Amino acid sequence: MTLAVEATTRPWRNWGRSVTAHPQFIVKAASVEEVQAAVRFAAERGLPIKAVGAGHSFTAIAATGGVLLDLQWLDGVIAVDGLEVTLGAGTNLFQLPSLLGPLGLALENMGDVDRQTVAGATSTGTHGTGLAFGGLATRIRGARLVTADGGLLTVSASENAELLPAVALGLGALGVIVEITIECVPAFGIHAVERRETIDTVLAEWDQRIAEADHFEFYTWAGVDGVQTKSNTRLAPGAPLQPMGRVKGWVDDVLMANEVYGRLLRLGSWVPPVVPTLNRVAASVISEREFSDVSHEVFTSPRTFRFREMEYSVPVEAVPEAVRAVREHMVSRGLRISMPIEVRAAAADDLWLSTAHGRRSGYIAVHRSSTERLGDFFTEVEPILRAFDGRPHWGKMHTRTAEDLRPAYPRFDDFVALRDRLDPERRFQNGYLRQVLGD
Repeated sequence: MTLAVEATTRPWRNWGRSVTAHPQFIVKAASVEEVQAAVRFAAERGLPIKAVGAGHSFTAIAATGGVLLDLQWLDGVIAVDGLEVTLGAGTNLFQLPSLLGPLGLALENMGDVDRQTVAGATSTGTHGTGLAFGGLATRIRGARLVTADGGLLTVSASENAELLPAVALGLGALGVIVEITIECVPAFGIHAVERRETIDTVLAEWDQRIAEADHFEFYTWAGVDGVQTKSNTRLAPGAPLQPMGRVKGWVDDVLMANEVYGRLLRLGSWVPPVVPTLNRVAASVISEREFSDVSHEVFTSPRTFRFREMEYSVPVEAVPEAVRAVREHMVSRGLRISMPIEVRAAAADDLWLSTAHGRRSGYIAVHRSSTERLGDFFTEVEPILRAFDGRPHWGKMHTRTAEDLRPAYPRFDDFVALRDRLDPERRFQNGYLRQVLGD
């Protein structure tokens, strides 16, 4: 076997343009054996190695100055056993409808972005919304990973099962995931209702809204009363659907939500004083609509403009107070932020490093366009959310360290001990993992 190794001086940048890395080598692996060879190649040279998917994390979790391992060719369906589907780690989420559709299957839940690879999304704790539904990693029923010595470790219900809560959401610290088995559900539709409401009403009814809707989320702009709510109800498999017309869908989701909105974001970055006016306009022209479609068409939304994001998980009951605190801070500081605050909810789980570990969680995300100067916005909002026992999303911007993350995760030391056992030489280490897990 000849390994495709490219010595490079080209920098690697993530999607949000928040991270730049300078790997010495790039390896494109199309098989498990090639991944094993790549790990041995790095070990022989005393270099770290990091797998990279779509580069959609805003943190430096995939960055390396050693060997960058590209898994985009390690994709597709490997095996099917009832509802359980084994996928190549480099499979992008947007590929899944065409892969799972012919099987009559779908993911139980999805976030609103589908550019990530399945390994990248699960390893960083990607989630959707819905109080009865956990993040994508909670559906993992098995995985295979290449360990630091180039060997293979299989984790499933019958083999090394005790490691699954760590491997399912492992930050890339335990090895290179090459296969993931996910429990899917029969394909289903969703009835979607999107409305323009007021922030006071939505926060006052938060508990009711997340209990009544299968999937509820809202978007709010600081200093603006109007919010956009999305209430989605799951339909039985085979239920009749009433999709939006193709033209209206293109106008709402492509033209207005991306092309026009992206131009407004650029205008706001060039002329910051107009941002409050732009926010009022954005909130006032929210499209109210009601339709039903296959699940992935409702869960996901196209994103053609680049942005950066910080998201924190807080106890679900703390969401109204936390959102008010963030909004009030932004107004009092006169922060001109042109992108909205996004608010969601998710079920508790038992994954060791999940942001929803042991508690039902609300998620509060703040964003900035990649054309805007970051300034101190994220670092100003972060302590507000930390004060509500907040946990940062592993793939989104934050400044937390192992020292202050350890108390937030009851199984933190167990995870670190497993990392020490599987990767004693820190073959998969980088600056970000050193920051959040320690040396």
